[in-house]
Amino acid sequence: MARIKFIGILKDKASILKATLCINGRVSVHLAVLRATTHDPSRPPSETRIASVLALGLSSRLTACACIEALMDRLHVTRSAFVALKCLLTIHNIISKGSFILKDQLAYYPCFGGYNFLNLSMFCDNSDLCKLEYSSWVRWYAGVIEQNLMVSRAIGYYLNSTKTDGNKRDKEEKALALLDSDLAMEIEVLVEFVVRICDAPDSLELQKNNLVYEVVRAAGEDYRSIQREIVVRVKEVGDRIDSVEGLSSDELTRLIDALERLESCKGKLMLLFVNRKRNDGLWELVKETKARLVEMKEKREEKRVVVFMGRNESAESTQCWNPFLEPGQLLLLPSGGAWVGLGPTPIAV
Repeated sequence: MARIKFIGILKDKASILKATLCINGRVSVHLAVLRATTHDPSRPPSETRIASVLALGLSSRLTACACIEALMDRLHVTRSAFVALKCLLTIHNIISKGSFILKDQLAYYPCFGGYNFLNLSMFCDNSDLCKLEYSSWVRWYAGVIEQNLMVSRAIGYYLNSTKTDGNKRDKEEKALALLDSDLAMEIEVLVEFVVRICDAPDSLELQKNNLVYEVVRAAGEDYRSIQREIVVRVKEVGDRIDSVEGLSSDELTRLIDALERLESCKGKLMLLFVNRKRNDGLWELVKETKARLVEMKEKREEKRVVVFMGRNESAESTQCWNPFLEPGQLLLLPSGGAWVGLGPTPIAV
């Protein structure tokens, strides 16, 4: 590990020297990004380093664009798991604490976000077994950040932005104004985020590393925000449950399935965020609401069966036995000027 750390220090010094010698107006941008994303295997970027990157979003749009470009270039070029984790941690800080101009550049990079825009699903640092294990954390964390941005687009605001914390009434009013189908869709999207977080690597002992610990802590902040968003929407579903007619049978089934998937995540969440508040109120709310939705679904199905049986009885009542018909033939009777019945031919007169 000492050898890896020494090589990393040499690489960082070389990168900083190269950036300093560049003759252009983006030296400060590159230096801020490089200093926040060093090769040090144990220490996450300090608050000062993160603040220097965030400050780049307080000037011009050109500078903000250069910042995101430099950060993405650093992320896509490096083969070091530690550098990649620090790049992702910096991006995560931009989402939660950065200026609107930085977030805007990040959300639309490179082409309206796009699926897996971080392009790290195949990331692998195979320089040694240790880095190979850390690579799984890189892939997972990239997926968490991507899901964060997807959820933000779906609900209309950044999930864990400091500017949206505390606007509980605004969020409740937004949920109140949603159509039943949109409400169910947002719950599905939020649950997908929880499922993605639960897909964390099994090597949880690596949380002893300060960098991985900070990554998990940041994901934990996302999860805490998701809990609040889910509670608001599930409560709204509960309030509407006696009059939720806007949901199709398929949407109702998907909503019940989403709540079941959420419940299945409880064990992994408790393991991943072992020191976090359990929030038993959320699980009780989900359990109760799911049970009421299942009951409503069963009533719908029973009603559908009754209607179907009624139609069958109505159809059978139009059939008359006639001794002159061949076995299997049915008499067709006129009804409202039209022939009704299931037989192939009418009686010949």
